Amino acid sequence: MSYARTSGALVSDTLRERLVALRRDLHQNPELSFAEHRTGDVLARELESLSPAQLTRVAGTGVIARIAGRDPLAPIVAIRGDIDALPIHEATGLAFASRNDGVMHACGHDVHATWAVGAAALLSDVPAAGDVLVVLQPAEEIGTGALAVVESRQLDNVKAIFGAHVDRRFTVGQVVAQPGPLAASADVFQIMLTGIGAHGARPHESADPIVCMAAMISALQTIVSRRVNPANPAVVTIGRVSAGTASNVIPERAELHGTLRATDNETRALLKAEVREIAYHVAAAHRVVAAVTFSAGVPPVINDIRASRWASDAAAETLGADAVVPLGITNMAGEDFAWYQQQIPGCFLRVGAREQDEPVIPAHSPHFDVAEESIFVGAAVLAECARKASADLASERR
Repeated sequence: MSYARTSGALVSDTLRERLVALRRDLHQNPELSFAEHRTGDVLARELESLSPAQLTRVAGTGVIARIAGRDPLAPIVAIRGDIDALPIHEATGLAFASRNDGVMHACGHDVHATWAVGAAALLSDVPAAGDVLVVLQPAEEIGTGALAVVESRQLDNVKAIFGAHVDRRFTVGQVVAQPGPLAASADVFQIMLTGIGAHGARPHESADPIVCMAAMISALQTIVSRRVNPANPAVVTIGRVSAGTASNVIPERAELHGTLRATDNETRALLKAEVREIAYHVAAAHRVVAAVTFSAGVPPVINDIRASRWASDAAAETLGADAVVPLGITNMAGEDFAWYQQQIPGCFLRVGAREQDEPVIPAHSPHFDVAEESIFVGAAVLAECARKASADLASERR
């Protein structure tokens, strides 16, 4: 397979062994968002051993290593790997399964952290034109870790950024590196309905928030089908409802919680506006008062055209032209790499993590695992992304 070029020629046996040991250690000792204290310490030690130009702790538990380039005046680029785990009880049966009950690397962040360290090692051996910041970021799973790194101002001078995610829909050696939307925005909303409670036998004396809620749930689904341009992907999902205390009591209050997903900012704004309009008017029709609140989540991941070309070229040159494949779906999941792209041109890649004969196992499953060969693919491709971007940006400066 084409990935053999990476695992053999570009990642030495010594580095392979080191990265596999690191990944298994991280997998066995997962930590939740902003609690990655041991994880951050382990990764800091690994990066320290590469003698980086600078090593900085960031966002509480994160780490940034500055890997020196050939020209200290050349533009800076960055590579990001996330490090947090999920509140899931592992059921993989791996010899190195989680020792922290109820916490698991079920989304591959153990691999992402490891291949970022691998990329740092490769860039230490064959430097980019300019310096590369290798960012080990906490708290991706709750959508705020990247924002915390951005707000630290540590990336203010970065001119391009790259990150990647393991993906078991693709086999090892396949890489998605394409421009445009790659993940959706992810906002949360809550609708509190206040009516008039009454005896269940005398509903005419009430302003029933449960009947209102039922009508509202159906009406909210018309946003996507009737208000959003069919060419623009969007999702409105009600994930939690609650009301009532007894079968013969009409309660005074009911509440709905849901999520909104969009791949462009205009649709994202439209979804929020329509949720408000429907909530207020359906509530009014039922003599109920609606209070709508939003918790802004991550923006959509929209890959920069130029950064995507660097990434695609890097994958093709590292693995072979046939390794670069299209995503083939519209991904409505969220990814906080989008916070970096709000201020830095960037490309987020998907890296195949399944052997040919293995089934597709979804992320966030207690059975999730990856083919470890993907570690070396990710490390080599991300290192080459940094080199290509750095070389082009440096040439412009001359």
